Amino acid sequence: MDVFSLIYKRLIEWVITPITEQFYSIFSFNGRLGVVFLCASYGVAYGLFRFRKQHGLTDAPSFWQFIGGSRLYFHRSAWLDCRYYLLRKLLKLALVLPIVHLVDPYILRSGDYLAFFNNLWGARPRPGDGLSLALLYGLGVFLVKDFTHYWVHRAFHSRWLWAFHKVHHSAPVLVPATASRIHFVERIVGTLSITACLGLYVGTFWYLSGGEISHYRLFGVTYVVFIFNSLAANLRHTQVWLSFGPVLEHVLNSPAQHQIHHSDAPRHFNRNFGTNLSLWDWMFGTLYVTNARPEPLRFGTGEQDHQRYLTVYSLIVTPFVDIAGKLPGKRLRGIKTQTPYS
Repeated sequence: MDVFSLIYKRLIEWVITPITEQFYSIFSFNGRLGVVFLCASYGVAYGLFRFRKQHGLTDAPSFWQFIGGSRLYFHRSAWLDCRYYLLRKLLKLALVLPIVHLVDPYILRSGDYLAFFNNLWGARPRPGDGLSLALLYGLGVFLVKDFTHYWVHRAFHSRWLWAFHKVHHSAPVLVPATASRIHFVERIVGTLSITACLGLYVGTFWYLSGGEISHYRLFGVTYVVFIFNSLAANLRHTQVWLSFGPVLEHVLNSPAQHQIHHSDAPRHFNRNFGTNLSLWDWMFGTLYVTNARPEPLRFGTGEQDHQRYLTVYSLIVTPFVDIAGKLPGKRLRGIKTQTPYS
């Protein structure tokens, strides 16, 4: 094989294929940004538009303007989010997976916990694979992942990790693809944390159940995730204000609540860390509830950052530059601004 053929093969394997797979993933159910879930979210948005139009609650002349129009969807930041989304699989292969694989052997898995409990207390009788057991198991997996993500998210709002999470908050406009604007360091920490916590939960559940239990799935996706992704999850990263009301928002995280989380107003800092459930925010004192009346919001991390997050390269590199500036003797002089880290 000559050198050009080798280069072509590696280009296909490491660049073209990952980007193509990432593009085609929008036609699957394995991810919030699938076409079905996007259509469901914008279907809810259209119903909301019709309701508000009939009751004189919106000045938008059309649905296109109601969801943001050209000002939003052709914004430079929105296109950056789309490019970053397409490159996400490439970044995962090049940066996330190699590091995860280095640490992975040291993380206890469900089988390790199952073997430990069996050796400690002996094997338990197996009651069988009933539907109720599979549903309970799937619900537990969802709760553990959501709970873990709450604390990982909250940790990345702390002083030393904020630089990485700031990449996500740097978007001055919100579109569904903004959900993918996550720095690879945050993805690594999140992946390892969820893997470790799920290993403990799954191993314990399997032991108590007498053996391995399978997820109950809808279209290849854990049923709870499918349900939540169908409930307008993509409206979280839009300008469409959809509140669930102060009572329900103590349990379920609404699109309006996540938009509050992205607000650059100091009164909204460190609020609503939950992904699907706001129950954790309620339990740990970070809850901010909304109502039907939209609050005036501005997104992003301030004017001082408008020119700092304009390319995929800057999304990856800028956090390391910011952290280097915080090291002893490296602090940069400048105007002190309010930031969302606690």
